[in-house]
Amino acid sequence: MSNSTNWTRRRFLEGMGATAAGMALSSCAISGDRSATGLTAEAAAVEQVVDPSTLEKPNLTVGYVPVNDCAPFAIAWKKGFFRKYGLNVRLNREASWATSRDGIIFGRTDAAPVVSGAVTNARIGAEGARHAPLCAAMTIHRHGNAMTMNRAMWEAGLRPWREYNGDLEAFGRDFRRYFDNLPAEQRVWAVVLSSAIYEYFIRYLSAAAGVDPLKEFRVIIIPPPQMVTNVRIGAMQAYMVAEPWNTRAIAGNEGVGFTFAQGKEIWLGHPDRLLGVLESFIENYPKTYRSLVKAMIEACQYCSKPENREEVAKLISERSFTAAKPQFTRPGIVGEYNYGGFDGQKRIAESLDTTIFFNIPKNIPQPPGAHSTFLWRSHSIWLMTQAARWGQIKAFPKNAEQIAERGWKTDLYREIAAELGIESPKEDYKVEPPEVFIDNKGFDPSDPVGYLNSFEIKANRPTRFFMS
Repeated sequence: MSNSTNWTRRRFLEGMGATAAGMALSSCAISGDRSATGLTAEAAAVEQVVDPSTLEKPNLTVGYVPVNDCAPFAIAWKKGFFRKYGLNVRLNREASWATSRDGIIFGRTDAAPVVSGAVTNARIGAEGARHAPLCAAMTIHRHGNAMTMNRAMWEAGLRPWREYNGDLEAFGRDFRRYFDNLPAEQRVWAVVLSSAIYEYFIRYLSAAAGVDPLKEFRVIIIPPPQMVTNVRIGAMQAYMVAEPWNTRAIAGNEGVGFTFAQGKEIWLGHPDRLLGVLESFIENYPKTYRSLVKAMIEACQYCSKPENREEVAKLISERSFTAAKPQFTRPGIVGEYNYGGFDGQKRIAESLDTTIFFNIPKNIPQPPGAHSTFLWRSHSIWLMTQAARWGQIKAFPKNAEQIAERGWKTDLYREIAAELGIESPKEDYKVEPPEVFIDNKGFDPSDPVGYLNSFEIKANRPTRFFMS
């Protein structure tokens, strides 16, 4: 074993220790006793439209992770949407996306946000995912995430994707040149979970640029609050995560990196987090589940309104939620997004689609009646193509539509949304046009195998993930 390898491993382990200690002492700490508790004055004043005594299980424990994604959960608690629908919810702060998922599976929580690939991967037995009958009937939000690269990548000539003007070949040259000058053990990119769409996006982008992500670098799993520290100590060069952990890394904040691309630049309109539960929860507590989904839909609607977004960004900066300063939470929520950089230039993009909680901006192609909390089963099919493409499963499932139907409860969502007077699309599947993907390759869910086979770069066997 080389001295270089030993040094890299030592820096990584030291960083883990430093991060763990820092998490226990700093404003970014994560622990159960910092979860939001009690009933706010606003919530107490809300008139209940559902009598708790009519629900099978009115007292619930609902997880959340300290990233911007927690906004609808924070709003549902603070504004009384849970109480409105007869629920007494205890919010439980989760340490990572793995614990958020596993809390549901092992019964520690009744519901929690999960990464978009977690439901299908738990059902198809993808490598790195626990087997479990996970379900979801709604999306918590779309977008709201980004890829961060370290300062050395900037100094090597890499720039935010928007400055490449769609030239994948030029990006690929810069990307390969940077990694070619690094020892193999230092070619590391981090994501929050192997079933996260972030892992698929990193590989998708790299392959689209002609760089084989299975050969050029490794992907490791790191909880969101540990991302910035591990880039700083050199344990990894880049990562993809939900905000505010990208904004935190840029110059003027931590100054360890810059935002290469938002996830919406890889796939415009992609789902990010789902409201996960076990199938048995829906079966055993159908009235309770309907109340939970209604409360979360209304919370997402509240977060979606432009006039509320400053308030939302400030709320989630509180100690119980992200514990990040509003300057970190605000860009991804309000839509004044700063890509950063180290040349003193301003790279601020103002956009309504930075994070989408309910209303979908007109620049994103959608059928009539669509809104972001609606689940498209075709998105579940796309996620399965990526699990197969990158070797998490041996082959694309022959019963993919049945898996999507059991895991993504679109019909149930339609019923619940209709009770709120919300129109939903009548179809479960939709074609994704070429222009929404970074490589201009459209996705037709009626031919997922053809889509999968159209990619030149893909795995031929299951790929091992490096767990931190």
